Amino acid sequence: MNTFTYYNPTKLIFGKDQVEQLKELVPQYGKKVLLVYGGGSIKRNGLYDEVVSILNSIDAQVHELPGVDPNPRLSSVREGVKICKENDIEFLLAVGGGSVIDCTKAIAAGAKYDGDAWDLVTKKAVAHEALPFGTVLTLAATGSEMNAGSVITNWETQEKYGWGSPVTFPQFSILDPVNTFTVPKNHTVYGMVDMMSHVFEQYFNDATNTPLQDRMCESTLRTVIETAPKLINDLENYELRETILYSGTIALNGMLQMGYRGDWASHNIEHAVSAVYDIPHAGGLAILFPNWMKHNLKVNPARFAQMAERVFDVDPTGKTEEETALEGISKLREFWTSIGAPSSLADYNIDDSKLDIMADKAMANGEFGNFNKLNKEDVLSILRASL
Repeated sequence: MNTFTYYNPTKLIFGKDQVEQLKELVPQYGKKVLLVYGGGSIKRNGLYDEVVSILNSIDAQVHELPGVDPNPRLSSVREGVKICKENDIEFLLAVGGGSVIDCTKAIAAGAKYDGDAWDLVTKKAVAHEALPFGTVLTLAATGSEMNAGSVITNWETQEKYGWGSPVTFPQFSILDPVNTFTVPKNHTVYGMVDMMSHVFEQYFNDATNTPLQDRMCESTLRTVIETAPKLINDLENYELRETILYSGTIALNGMLQMGYRGDWASHNIEHAVSAVYDIPHAGGLAILFPNWMKHNLKVNPARFAQMAERVFDVDPTGKTEEETALEGISKLREFWTSIGAPSSLADYNIDDSKLDIMADKAMANGEFGNFNKLNKEDVLSILRASL
């Protein structure tokens, strides 16, 4: 394995009724709070009222930024930064899923930056400080509740980029499985695809001697695979929601990637697709990832064969490594399809008319991918296979 330093300062608070801890946590950072949330589901399920009641009980001065979109927009970030600067906000509280948290991270950094927050996202500037923020998670998916990463979309220019900084870790994150009960089936499926994709991105790396990391990745994947079919048929099952909620956090809080750099090419391609078409991020990953795997199979057939055997129970007897690997990739596609994930860009009415535009957006910063470097022709090949 490669040398590494692991750092994660986020306090993870997990379990039923733990939102009550806001009473003790928020006052540690100040009274002036910006509450960030999405399209209103937290108002329908009562979580908004609960959080606001707690904030009122500690005499917080609450400002609100509602309406954060999936694939969070730069426009929301800019509005949040404006609120923070005009009202001397001291603390941000994100109540929602990964999009709300990602937006909050950009606001927190942008509020301490003199220029436009888009400079931070595009890495023209580096975030050296940020307002403190916490999260109350409502969706098992991105892992943003326990990492420093964020993805922001500039819809005006159709650009979508991932970024992050050591100053954009949440101070704390509260995870109550009950708050995910009302997540509908399709978004529950997207969340599970997303967390599996995060594990795959890390699993495919060019390091050697990573037996423990491999097993940790494989066990996380198997846990999601075993739980998913049960959960989509029993959406208010506490134990199933609990398992998936924790899996999403573990998938991207840094623990699985100690000792190597993951690939992340599939995410980069998907960002280009959803920047143009605004499709659900995990839906795009479900379509693209198996085709990325097939495209890169020859880079390290043994790696893909290991995944097939250990994660999908493929019997390698009498098969070449490539045959075993292809069967594993096929089983991944079958699994995602079986729980309701899309399998082709046509499922979102995407044709070949903008393939070149999407490929150019993916190539904005040159060749990419840490398992295997991709050029524009590679990207086009993966996109064509995904139609």
